[in-house]
Amino acid sequence: MTEEKKSLNFIEHIIEEDLKEGMNSDSLRFRFPPEPNGYLHIGHTKAIGISFGLGLRYNAPVNLRFDDTNPAKEEQEYVDAIKEDIAWLGYQWDKECYSSDYFQQLYDWTVLLIKEGKAYVDSQSAEAIAEQKGTTTEPGTDSPFRDRSVEENLSLFQKMKDGEFDEGAHVVRAKIDMADPNMLMRDPLMYRILKKTHHRTGDDWCIYPMYDWTHGESDYIENISHSLCSLEFKPHRKLYDWFLDQIYSSNIRPKQREFARLNLSYTIMSKRKLLRLVQEGVVSGWDDPRMPTISGLRRRGYTPNSIRKFVDTVGVAKRENVIDVSLLEFCVREDLNKTASRVMAVLDPVKLVITNYPKDQDEWLTAENNPEDETAGSRQVPFSGELYIEREDFKEEAGRKFFRLTLGKEVRLKNAYIIKGEGVVKDENGKITEIHCTYDPKSKSGSGTEESKRNVKGTLHWVTVKHAIPAEIRIYDRLFNHEAPDSDKDKDFVEFINSDSLKIITGYVEPSLKTGKLLEQFQFQRLGYFNMDSDSTAENLVFNKTVGLRDTWAKVKPVQEQHKSQKPQQNNKQAVIPAIEEVKRAGKKYTNLPDEKRIILKNKIQEAANNVTIEELEPLYGTAVKKVGTRIATMIALGIVLKNNKLKPNQEAKDFINKALEDKNELLQLEAKELASTYSL
Repeated sequence: MTEEKKSLNFIEHIIEEDLKEGMNSDSLRFRFPPEPNGYLHIGHTKAIGISFGLGLRYNAPVNLRFDDTNPAKEEQEYVDAIKEDIAWLGYQWDKECYSSDYFQQLYDWTVLLIKEGKAYVDSQSAEAIAEQKGTTTEPGTDSPFRDRSVEENLSLFQKMKDGEFDEGAHVVRAKIDMADPNMLMRDPLMYRILKKTHHRTGDDWCIYPMYDWTHGESDYIENISHSLCSLEFKPHRKLYDWFLDQIYSSNIRPKQREFARLNLSYTIMSKRKLLRLVQEGVVSGWDDPRMPTISGLRRRGYTPNSIRKFVDTVGVAKRENVIDVSLLEFCVREDLNKTASRVMAVLDPVKLVITNYPKDQDEWLTAENNPEDETAGSRQVPFSGELYIEREDFKEEAGRKFFRLTLGKEVRLKNAYIIKGEGVVKDENGKITEIHCTYDPKSKSGSGTEESKRNVKGTLHWVTVKHAIPAEIRIYDRLFNHEAPDSDKDKDFVEFINSDSLKIITGYVEPSLKTGKLLEQFQFQRLGYFNMDSDSTAENLVFNKTVGLRDTWAKVKPVQEQHKSQKPQQNNKQAVIPAIEEVKRAGKKYTNLPDEKRIILKNKIQEAANNVTIEELEPLYGTAVKKVGTRIATMIALGIVLKNNKLKPNQEAKDFINKALEDKNELLQLEAKELASTYSL
């Protein structure tokens, strides 16, 4: 078996087998069939990615077909939103189709089935029909109208079409087998009366076909070769095939196959429940940045590439599982790290006065836009003697592990100078209103002076008081504080709404953001990734927090679990695990995980490495060869430590990297190659 064959998922294996057995590759055609009764959400991206991905892989067309058979719930707004979302994700469909295009053909086929004695009009109530369905262990009972004559059925069906009956008076059912072990085969409904205006056909019809009758026949009309759907439709496959048997002649016969849908922790995937959040005002709309809709993710600052990467990482499976939402957050964090411009913003400001900086002097400093992208260039940022810094970046008294500003110690201002804390000004309540410091005028970043090369451990972001622009900052968090908010049968899912899912504050941003574009993404240095919200105007800038630089929920979750168990630690300090130990622990299980969980673990290693020193890492260079997971974790952490401290590998680190390049483990080789490339080893 070739390497390419090994990488095939089970759906691709099915297609390959069909091609081997004589199917012409030109006959391949796929479809994505959303119902326009709500906005698409992150769960739909898997189905979108599978169908359009197969289209790209096999150079086959993909239809976008709207299954619009229920005018009571469907709207043109949803059609437009779905088209916008799919196009934004980067996919192009071949034909734009609607099940409503086939209403006449479906009606004609139904007349044919009635004439053949395979369908009939049932005049019972919905409750009576449901009661006669039977159970999984007991057969159903025939409707008293099952043996109506063909003539009476045709007459009633025509009158249903002509609007002579009220809703619920009659339905049309297929005549199959009321004792079939598959309850879906027990005379399923084909048509019901709905006197609602359709978003495309208006009032032309007052009878509408049911999903099971419509779906397979639409596939057949469109020459779909492989009809792919989620696992809940697996029991429907038998009915899908039965309906096709009744009308099939010579076209390509569609083949239904099922895959596991995408389930995400801390997330609701039901469009009905998402609609309720909108209708009850829990969120501002379908595109609220806390919503899992594609439009909400777009407004939040997610990128098409990050979502497609997420779907690709999750893969195609036959069994249902729940994906940790932190994987989605990791994917956008990783993508934005490569593409988002670095800018400075202060969200909880305190004034910093440089007492020896010339009064009324301004200067413009050069700031790199993105160190991950050499083509991103640089920009000019204003500097003066009065700045804003984050309040948490200063302490009057601090321990030796506090590497930010304190009295008597030095830190560097990003892209600027080294400063030293000298004193503070407080209000009548003892709150600090100003921090006074001095600066070394010869320590300007990039100047090449000896003073500028002086090693200080802390670097702070800042904005000038004079030039900073006030901005509305929307800090978003997860909408639910429960991993499975709709899994508790005794509680309504809205009871798990996170009351802190949105906080609105006023911050200050550097003046370059005045020319930002709507939905453009930025990294607010040391704070996280943000984008300019669609509400933003030239007079009132608004930014949404997309995701933090680190996975803070990885730390919050264990605390929540501890609280649930009501067995707290006697001493919270004992529960704190040193960052280097987190790296070691992660390494022990790194090679034993599937790809999706390994990516999450790698993210956690990188986060822990932000609090690791090079001295702590060096003893791990000599880890035994058989402990390859620890060596991989060490290599990942080494990259972060070198980057954070602007260091280059010393000889011991070089030896560690070079040895890993020759290792048999591909994961270790991959991490080593990345470091070797970065530092030209």
